[in-house]
Amino acid sequence: MIVNKRASGILLHPSSLSGKFGIGSLGAEAYQFVDWLSASGQKVWQMLPLGPTDWSHSPYQSYSAFAGNPDLIDLDRLVGLGYLEAEQLNDPPLFPASKIDFKKVIPYREKLLKSSYDRFVKLDGFATTAYHQFWDQHWWWLESWSLFDACRKNLPGKDWTHWEEPLQERTREALSDYYQLYRETVLYSRFLQFLFFDQWFSLKNYANGKGVSIFGDIPLYVAFNSSDVWNNQSLFLLDKKRQPTLVGGVPPDYFSETGQLWGNPLFDWEQMKQKGYDWWMARLHFNLRLFDFVRIDHFRGLESFWAIPAGEKTAIKGSWMKANGDEMLGLLQQQVGTLPIVAEDLGLITPEVDQLRKKYALPGMKVLQFAFSDEADNTHLPHNFAPDFVAYTGTHDNNTTAGWLQSLEKDEKKKIDQYLGVENAEVWILIRKVEESVAQLAILPMQDLLGLASSARTNTPGTIKGNWIWRMKANQIKPSQGKKLLELTRLFGRD
Repeated sequence: MIVNKRASGILLHPSSLSGKFGIGSLGAEAYQFVDWLSASGQKVWQMLPLGPTDWSHSPYQSYSAFAGNPDLIDLDRLVGLGYLEAEQLNDPPLFPASKIDFKKVIPYREKLLKSSYDRFVKLDGFATTAYHQFWDQHWWWLESWSLFDACRKNLPGKDWTHWEEPLQERTREALSDYYQLYRETVLYSRFLQFLFFDQWFSLKNYANGKGVSIFGDIPLYVAFNSSDVWNNQSLFLLDKKRQPTLVGGVPPDYFSETGQLWGNPLFDWEQMKQKGYDWWMARLHFNLRLFDFVRIDHFRGLESFWAIPAGEKTAIKGSWMKANGDEMLGLLQQQVGTLPIVAEDLGLITPEVDQLRKKYALPGMKVLQFAFSDEADNTHLPHNFAPDFVAYTGTHDNNTTAGWLQSLEKDEKKKIDQYLGVENAEVWILIRKVEESVAQLAILPMQDLLGLASSARTNTPGTIKGNWIWRMKANQIKPSQGKKLLELTRLFGRD
């Protein structure tokens, strides 16, 4: 199991923390949140992927499977390091209190980060022991990422297939030429990663010291316009023009009548096998160092995956293809022993997928918002839970529980009230149901703890507007909420 005994935690991405610079960071607000988790009896902080995001700002569409998101770098800490003057942070723009305005946030932060880089260079930061230790640990992915990042920022075209042919092919001469051409941007990119990982591991160590484990997330797929695909083209199903032949998604389901068309390139599992699954092994080991345990998003894609012909407008037309996840997980198990992994097994799950999860003793997921659409045998109803699951009121892809309850029809509300034995179900009753369940780990989205409406939801699958922007207001957590959560946590043996 991922936890040694019954525990509970909170789902909140760092960007959704409050903060004075328009977006949550790895700074004081994150440490304060860890303190609150600990005081409230919570043993787990679950978050979304930490990679640098594309124009959509989705943590599941990242330019790299290894790099950290510079948007999360704490600016205050740069003052303490001597890379910024305190006065530079004195008059930030008036940012919205409850959402991230990326059009304001990113330019403001970029100016300050570049200023800190200039100071870092003047202080000969690249010659320090700390930077050399960082480079020694990360060069194997950072070298490719930093050049990709520099070319992405300087060359025209929407993705790397618009670059000149030798650079697409990654010839030694082209890589050398472009490194020299964009040397400052390359070094700036490496500097940002140096800052990110220094701050990240400081935060993780602090959380662990407070008895809080960090629960991370690994998207199954990577973005086409990413360092990973550019650097490992043979591992993906691409044609001679380096365009995807098939793309990822899921068929029609609870979330969407036309399915979800993600558009990510699909893995060439035979090529993966021939190379000993080295890319996957590196990715998994890397994430298991970043986090105490991880969720593999869309776990079912490790058994078989929905392959949609490139160019389709929806995910309706596709076919299931077999993956080599069993062999890959077996190799990882040989290397690390018990796998600290949660399988995101929501949606259409076949017996084969369930067998794969159980073979490696991976907890699955149960979501209370999915529980009341069928009869008594619905596997998301708490009386059908088993200990080897992580139980949720909802996930980052769901409506907030308050918003969900508000959206239900009368007959749906009646069914929920009958099951819960109440006259008018409200959020804390559903929170209690998750906490009292036999699931070894219970996770609550922060919005549910705060009782927030639909406007506070993190993401609406199948849409591109209004997602990933919610964040807490300063002092939005009330003492009574933490006290009530602690009481429930203790009552059901999760502390």
